[in-house]
Amino acid sequence: MKIRQLILVALFAALTAAGAWVRIPLPFSPVPVTLQVLFTLLAGAVLGANLGALSQVVYVLLGCVGLPVFAGGTAGYGVLVGPTGGYLFGFIVAAFLIGKLLEGRTNPGFGSIFASMLAGVVVIYLLGMIQLSLFMKLSLGKAFLLGVVPFIGVDLIKALVGAFLVGKLKRMGVLARYL
Repeated sequence: MKIRQLILVALFAALTAAGAWVRIPLPFSPVPVTLQVLFTLLAGAVLGANLGALSQVVYVLLGCVGLPVFAGGTAGYGVLVGPTGGYLFGFIVAAFLIGKLLEGRTNPGFGSIFASMLAGVVVIYLLGMIQLSLFMKLSLGKAFLLGVVPFIGVDLIKALVGAFLVGKLKRMGVLARYL
């Protein structure tokens, strides 16, 4: 692995951690609105499947060893097995999926990038909803209402912003220099 790739992996892990500090709690859900999803989507699209997923693995491991990088400055293994842990695992899978969907495309357009990011959001929702359901002993329907529905609009905006940013960085030639 090249040094610049390691730096970018660390950068996206740090950006995801910073995104966790932007936290809007919802009174009816244990899952807050954060910017973590935006940086996860960008990690997959910018770094590709393996490095994007690695950036999210690094992020999750930092939180597991006690650095306060999870939403609201929380940390520890307990967060992974708690109601929001599925979303954290979803970040890893989503970044990988987004990178895989875009791999081999020499010049993916806005629509392809946006669609891959939406697929990533669905993965985050699916894993998050399942763990939320299991942890809180909720039906999948109730977990969907608490852990997915309130976030659809804001995550749609994050995917739009993410696809726009990736397209802008590509046009500026920034991505080719780093990967």
